[in-house]
Amino acid sequence: MKYAAIILLLSSLISSGFAQKEPTNNAISQRLMSPRTMGYHLVWVDQFNGNSLDTTKWNVRGIGPRRIGYNSAEAVKVEDGFLKLYALKKGDSILAGAVGTAKHVNQKYGYFECRAQLQKSAGIWGAFWIQSSKISQGEDPAKFGSEMDIFEYFSEMGNDTITHAVHWAYGPNMHSVGPMKSYLKGLSQGFHIYGFEWTQDKYAFYIDGYKFHEMTQGISNIEEYMILSMELPGELKNLEKTVFPDVFIVDWVKVYLKP
Repeated sequence: MKYAAIILLLSSLISSGFAQKEPTNNAISQRLMSPRTMGYHLVWVDQFNGNSLDTTKWNVRGIGPRRIGYNSAEAVKVEDGFLKLYALKKGDSILAGAVGTAKHVNQKYGYFECRAQLQKSAGIWGAFWIQSSKISQGEDPAKFGSEMDIFEYFSEMGNDTITHAVHWAYGPNMHSVGPMKSYLKGLSQGFHIYGFEWTQDKYAFYIDGYKFHEMTQGISNIEEYMILSMELPGELKNLEKTVFPDVFIVDWVKVYLKP
C-alpha cells in the first residue's frame, strides 16, 4: 500500500506540471514575437535571387588578409536563392567570404533579421552583425557607434548554442558586453530566423521569435551598416577540427522600421 501511494503521488505531481521537461531554450520570454506585432514595417529586403550578388545592396567585404587567411570573392556565391559564404582551402591559402552594405544601406535603429543555416565545423564561425564606420574614432558609442554582433556561431560551444555581443571604442580602451549565450534545441540543424531590435535606449536579441537577451549598454545613436560573414580564427591550431569546405547559408535579410 505504501508503494502504491508513492506512485500515485508522483503521477499526480507529473500531471500537475510539478515535474518539468528539459527546457528547449533559455529565452527570457516564451512569448513569440514578430517585427509586425512589435509595430515595425518592412523597408528593405534581399532574398538573394539570381546567380550573383546584388551590388546595389551589398559588396564583398574586406578583400585581402583576414587573421590567418583571406577574405575573397571566391568564397562568396549566390545560387539557388541563397547567399553562401564559404570557408575553403585554395592551395596553401584559407579563404573566407563576407559581404556588407556599407556603400548602400546605413540605418539608425530598427529591427534586423535574417533566415540562415549555420556552418557545421568548429574553428570557423558564421556571423551576422552591424558595424560603425566611426567606431575607432572615439569612445562614446552614442556618437561613434558600436559593433553589434547579432549572432556568432562557434560550434565548439555546443551544437545548439550561439552567442551575442556588443563592442565599442575600438582601441586600447575598448568596451565589450558578452558573449551572451542563447540555447535553442535544434538550432544547429536547418534554417532559423535571427532577429535584432535596436532602439535609442536598448538592444534585444531574438531567435525564431523568442527574445533571448536585452541590454542597455553601448547604445549607438548613429547610422550603421550590416555584415554577413564567415570568420577565420587567429591561430592555425584552432582549425584542427575544421572540415573544408564549409558554408554559412543565408536565405534572406530584412530590415524594418517603425512609422
